Amino acid sequence: MGDNKSDVQRQFGRSAESYVQSKLHKEGKDLQKLVSIAHIDGSEKVLDIATGGGHTANAFAPIVNEVTALDLTKEMLVAAERFIKENGHENVQFVRGDAEKLPFSDETFNIVTCRIAPHHFPNIKTFVSEVYRVLKKDGQFLLDDNVVPELTAFDQFYNTIEKMRDYSHFRAWKKSEWLQLLEATGFVVQEWHRFEKQFTFEPWCNRMNLSITKKDELTTYMINTSEEIRKKFAIIIENNKVISFKGEAVVLKAVK
Repeated sequence: MGDNKSDVQRQFGRSAESYVQSKLHKEGKDLQKLVSIAHIDGSEKVLDIATGGGHTANAFAPIVNEVTALDLTKEMLVAAERFIKENGHENVQFVRGDAEKLPFSDETFNIVTCRIAPHHFPNIKTFVSEVYRVLKKDGQFLLDDNVVPELTAFDQFYNTIEKMRDYSHFRAWKKSEWLQLLEATGFVVQEWHRFEKQFTFEPWCNRMNLSITKKDELTTYMINTSEEIRKKFAIIIENNKVISFKGEAVVLKAVK
């Protein structure tokens, strides 16, 4: 598990700026939904776990009292801080830390957010327990991540291509797995939204600085998959090249 975290730091350390600039991360409708489902009066202390390019922290900064942006990777925090401060937000602090071992006291935050990141965490049970611990009573956990269909073949396909593209990927979880874990931890899931995600193959690969050889291996794997999987993920192939495919994500609010 420690090796996976080293992989995350290495991978995102060299990809930090591309994530800040990523249109999918900056402008996704999922981010708007994440903000809109939060109950906010302006006094909240927010923790954004695995802040990445800082887009979620940036979206909450103007509407809450203060935001703590946490990330495992130093380079990500530097890029996020530059992005957020360029937008004029001075109520965000930046902390280097592990999502599975949060460096905060019990019941510190009103809201915890985590967007497009838990698929990198080797132990989401520990992560969710830590979120529960640092939230105040009635605190809100706003989660947004890629998920896989319930059918095993679809699950395996999606996790395989993500791992081929990004060795720091651990696992995208099924929707049922998230619900079971959240409720078992003590959360009440109050709101749930599903999004289809359109992935354009070239930018998707380039965000991870994929070599031509690795990109060719990924292309071959996706082209040679079953017709059922190609249809499920709406894989578009032209002239033996993958143009795009579709995945899915969930955005939810769970309350302590």
